[in-house]
Amino acid sequence: MYCNDRLDVDCNMELTRIGLHGLWPLEPLLKDYGVDLVIWAHDHLYERSFPLYDNKVYNGSTEYPYVNPGAPVHIITGSAGCKEGHSHFKDHPAPWSAFRSSDYGYTRFEAHNKTHVYMEQVNVEQNGQVIDSLWLVKDLHKPYDI
Repeated sequence: MYCNDRLDVDCNMELTRIGLHGLWPLEPLLKDYGVDLVIWAHDHLYERSFPLYDNKVYNGSTEYPYVNPGAPVHIITGSAGCKEGHSHFKDHPAPWSAFRSSDYGYTRFEAHNKTHVYMEQVNVEQNGQVIDSLWLVKDLHKPYDI
C-alpha cells in the first residue's frame, strides 16, 4: 500500500487504498476497525512508516509519534533474502517514511500486553544487529477519527 521501492509498481497503485468498482478498498477498513499495525511483505526490503492514512501522517505527538497514534503504522518486512538480489529504494524517501533498509534481515514482534507492542528489525548482514525498533502504544483501541 505504501512503499518507496524504486521499481515496484505496487507502490504507486491506489487500488489497495481506494479500491476499484466492485472491490472493497483496504485503507478505509484499517481506519474504521482501528487497526494499529499493518504488516506487508512481497517487496524485498524493510520500511517503517509513521502513523499514516491517505498519504498523510497522523503522529501521536511530535516527540512520541507511536504513542496513541492517529492512524495505522505500516511495516514492510520482506527482506529475508531474495534470489534476485537487493531491492532499491527511490532516492528520496516519502515524508511518511520513518526508516528503511534494503539489507537482508527479519522483523520480530513482542506483544507485552493489550496496549504495548515492541518491534525490532534485525540486520543479518550486520551479524544480527538491531537496526530499527519501536514501541507502539495504544491505550484505547477504537476506530480512528480521521
